[in-house]
Amino acid sequence: MYPGPYATRHPDRPAFVMASTGEAVSYREYEARSNALAHLLRSLGLRQFDHYSIFMENNDRYLEACSAGARAGLIYTAVNSYLTADELAYIVDNSESKVLITSRAKRELALEAAAACPRLTHVLVVGDDGTSDDARVVDYVTAISSQPTTPIPDERLGVAMLYSSGTTGRPKGIARPLADEPPDARSPLFSFLLQLWRYREDMVYLSPAPLYHSAPQAAVGLTIMMGGTVVIMERFDPVDYLRCVEQHRVTHSQLVPTMFSRMLKLSEEERNRYDLSSLEIAIHAAAPCPVPVKEAMIDWWGPIIHEYYGATEGLGFTACDSFEWLAHKGTVGRVMFGDLHIVDDEMNEVPVGQPGTIWFKTATPFEYHNDAEKTREATSSDGTMTTVNDVGYLDEDGFLYLTDRKTFMIISGGVNLYPQEMENLLITHPKVADAAVFGVPNVDLGEEVKAVIQPMPGVEPDEALTEELLAFCRQHLARQKVPRSIDYRAELPRLPTGKLYKKALRDEYWGDGNSRIV
Repeated sequence: MYPGPYATRHPDRPAFVMASTGEAVSYREYEARSNALAHLLRSLGLRQFDHYSIFMENNDRYLEACSAGARAGLIYTAVNSYLTADELAYIVDNSESKVLITSRAKRELALEAAAACPRLTHVLVVGDDGTSDDARVVDYVTAISSQPTTPIPDERLGVAMLYSSGTTGRPKGIARPLADEPPDARSPLFSFLLQLWRYREDMVYLSPAPLYHSAPQAAVGLTIMMGGTVVIMERFDPVDYLRCVEQHRVTHSQLVPTMFSRMLKLSEEERNRYDLSSLEIAIHAAAPCPVPVKEAMIDWWGPIIHEYYGATEGLGFTACDSFEWLAHKGTVGRVMFGDLHIVDDEMNEVPVGQPGTIWFKTATPFEYHNDAEKTREATSSDGTMTTVNDVGYLDEDGFLYLTDRKTFMIISGGVNLYPQEMENLLITHPKVADAAVFGVPNVDLGEEVKAVIQPMPGVEPDEALTEELLAFCRQHLARQKVPRSIDYRAELPRLPTGKLYKKALRDEYWGDGNSRIV
C-alpha cells in the first residue's frame, strides 16, 4: 500500500477510484491522507511492531488505513467485515490491537466488540455520530485533519497480519517476521508476483472482492507500489463488473471462481454488452475452479486468464501457465514456484495420480499468532515444510489437481470421498447457483454424501429438481459419490472472497448426531 515515488512523480494520477460513485483520489491526496494517519497513530502511542485492526466495508478510506501501517513499521489486521461482534472481538483481542479503525456502517458492531477488548486505547470511526459513551471513540476524519501530511520521521516497513477464514475452526492470525527496513522494501514473493502478473506503472486494476482478504490486499498493494490505478468495487455484481472493465479500460483483475460462474450464467445480451478488450491479465484464486467453468471462460475471454494457488494461509506458492492450459490440465496448474510434496498420513510421498496432503517447502517464515500448537501441526518435524491440509495430487506432467480440504473429506463405508469434485460438477448445472457437499451421519456407512443447493433465481426447489440433479450426478460420478439426498437453501454461507463456510453448514447436521432435512 506504500506509493513510494509516485506521489511526486504522478501526483494527479488517480491512486484509486470508487466504482459506484466514480470518486477518484489522486496519489497526492492518498499520500497526504496516509501520512496524516501515520502521524495520528504515533500520537496515540503506537510504535514499531505494535498492532492495530481495520474493520470496514470497501470504502474510500480503506487503502490509507493500510498504507499508514505499511509506512510506520506497524502490524495491521484487516478483519472480515461480515463477522459478528463476538467474532470481531476475538480477532481484535487475539491480535493484541491497540487501535481499531471502523466506519459508520460498522460502528455498532465495532463498539459492541470493543467493550470486550481491554487492550484497545482508541476506536477511530469514519463518520462518527458522536453518540457513544465510550471515551475511546474518536471521529477518524476530525482526528487526522489536525495531523501533518508529510512523512513521519521514522518511517519503517509495516506488514499485514491477516486471519484465516475460520472455515474449519477459529480464525488464526498468520504472523510473518517484520524486518527493520524502509517502507519501500520488497519481499522476494512480491517481486515474483510483480513479474508473474505483469504489473506495470500505467496499469488499471479492478478489485471486485473485499479488501480485507489476502489476495486483494496483495494485488491492490502491488498496484499502488507500481504507480497504477485501482478501481474498487464496493461489492461484486456480474454485470457491474463487466461495465467497470469497459468504463475504466481495466488491464488487470483478480477474481474467485464463483464470480466466473455468476458471469457465465448471465444472458447472452448481458455478457456481450461491454467491451472487454482492454483486459490483459485476469487472475483467479481462493478456491479451485471447475474445469468446465474454465473452458467456458476460454470461449468467452480467450487465453488471458492466469491462475495461482497460494495455500490458504499463504504458506507456499505455486503458479501455472496460461488459462488455456488450465482448462485441460487440473484445477490449479503446473507447479512453477516452490517445492511441493504430496504425502500420506505418515509423511511418505504418494505415487503420481494418488491424492495426499499437500506440503510446501517453506517459502517465507510464518507462525500462527499466539498458537504454538497450530504452528507445530502445520510444520514438518524438520521445520522445512508447511501445510494447510489441502488435499491434491500431481499428474505425470507435474500439474497439480486440488481435491479438497482434508477437514472436509467424507469417509463412507471406508472409502475416502472428496466433496470438491461433486461441488464442481453441481455448480455447472444451469439450475444451480451454488452448491455445498459434505458428509452427514449414516449408521451403516459412518457417513453419507449430502448436497445442499442454492437454486438459480426463479427455479423451484422441488422433488422434480432433486431428481434432475441426482440424475445429472449419476451421469457423471461414480455411484458412491452421488449424493444420497439434496436439501435447498435460499443462499449458502459463502463470503464474497469465494470461501464457503461449510463447517457451520455441516455442523447443523451433526449437532444431534442425526441427519435432518432443513
